[in-house]
Amino acid sequence: MAGETHRVTLIEGDGIGPEVAAATLEVLDASGVNIEWDRQLMGIPAEEAGRDVLPEETLASIRANRVALKGPLTTHLRTGFRSVNVALRQELLLYANVRPAKTLLPPPRRYDDVDLVLIRENTQGLYTGIEHYIDSKKNAAESIVIITREAAERVVRYAFEYARANGRGKVTIVHKANILKYSQGLFLDAGRAVAAEYPEIPFDEKIVDNMAMQLVLDPMQFDVMVTTNMFGDILSDLCSGLVGGLGLAPSANIGEEAAVFEAVHGSAPDIAGQDLANPSALVLSACLMLEHLGEQEAARRVRGALVSTLREGRHLTRDLGGTLGTREFARVLAERLPQAAPA
Repeated sequence: MAGETHRVTLIEGDGIGPEVAAATLEVLDASGVNIEWDRQLMGIPAEEAGRDVLPEETLASIRANRVALKGPLTTHLRTGFRSVNVALRQELLLYANVRPAKTLLPPPRRYDDVDLVLIRENTQGLYTGIEHYIDSKKNAAESIVIITREAAERVVRYAFEYARANGRGKVTIVHKANILKYSQGLFLDAGRAVAAEYPEIPFDEKIVDNMAMQLVLDPMQFDVMVTTNMFGDILSDLCSGLVGGLGLAPSANIGEEAAVFEAVHGSAPDIAGQDLANPSALVLSACLMLEHLGEQEAARRVRGALVSTLREGRHLTRDLGGTLGTREFARVLAERLPQAAPA
């Protein structure tokens, strides 16, 4: 299938990252889209190669190509180790984290027909990393929340534009302004001002703790949700749980100058190299990448092959109750692509 060649930065990650990345590339190759991969390092692989965990070469590659596909990266819990995932988003100003959650598995399942999109402000909030101990014995610590009106308006506007472009029915602004009246109050006020610019799109507001309960009670009452960084981190994992877990959770990090598409699950070092990992999350993230590149038809075919395979229930990876390894699952998807119906 001839067409434009897209140059894309590839960061395989660590742990199971190289395995799920290889599986995803096999599926993308079968789609017929022409992609030239610019392979770069981040995190532990970069550190082991004697570089910074977030090398300037990698940032330069993403800035030049404007698009990256990224496998999972381990974030050390040790003191002083900066989260490379958070750092990447802040360095490239990838302000909107887009996390769809859609029912893909066959019955029995917890819910039918879940179709949610959570959009999380990706650069501020509690994840700015401004924190310190406030006494010499380290018995008390302080973390500072940063929320600016500009960033709040930007991410809420992205949510409404996403809803408009994708025919979505409602936007819900999630906050904790009843308690955090300045920081969360600013986010809510900015959100309300932006919502007024889109009178054709219904919107409502939910306090975050009530939102968590309502999502579990009846996720079908929501559509597009937008919130601050840490609340979005927590709620997006909750939404993934509604549809089968992080192994089925794609993600896009969108900025003005670049976009990074990634699986949000962990690097699972305990099963690395054993052909056990489920590549579905990265395949679905690659579908979001294809859409971003203007390859909508290929994205529909890849997603169609994955969805039909999952819903048939005969060719599943071990984490979903099947017997297939990573490589065999990728081969099944690649073989189905020529006749895959759009999804």
